[in-house]
Amino acid sequence: MNNASSALKVAAGIFLTIALITIVVILFVSAQEATKTAQNNFSDIQTELSQAAFTVYDSTTISGSQVTNALRKYKDKDQFGIYIETGKNPNGQWYGNVLDSDGSVEHPDARQGTIAQTLNEKSPEYVNPSGKFKASIVKDESNVIRGIIFVQ
Repeated sequence: MNNASSALKVAAGIFLTIALITIVVILFVSAQEATKTAQNNFSDIQTELSQAAFTVYDSTTISGSQVTNALRKYKDKDQFGIYIETGKNPNGQWYGNVLDSDGSVEHPDARQGTIAQTLNEKSPEYVNPSGKFKASIVKDESNVIRGIIFVQ
């Protein structure tokens, strides 16, 4: 009788151990899935926030003073270009990096344009603070914003 009682205790202990291990594995797997989902959501939110600063330039009409403010704000951003086309300069001018039509940067190390010319009324690059400009953003193949285009 004593052996049967001991055998039942050992069997119950093994059963409880297997049940506990099974519960831990199930919790671990579900926690991994929840972590992956949270990481994806966080990545989406981070991308959205980084692009939120540019929504004001997405197919809108803005003033020349906003154009020069954007130029000051983003002129030193890596792999980013700003194109400004004015009535005095219909060929336009790139500031920062020059972008290809697909949004890629032609020469990442080469920077173009000087802000001083946009403030000089005698320069063809002059941006009239009260002028109206049509703004649009440029995205590359990865849907990353690489530049802004302003056309008067």
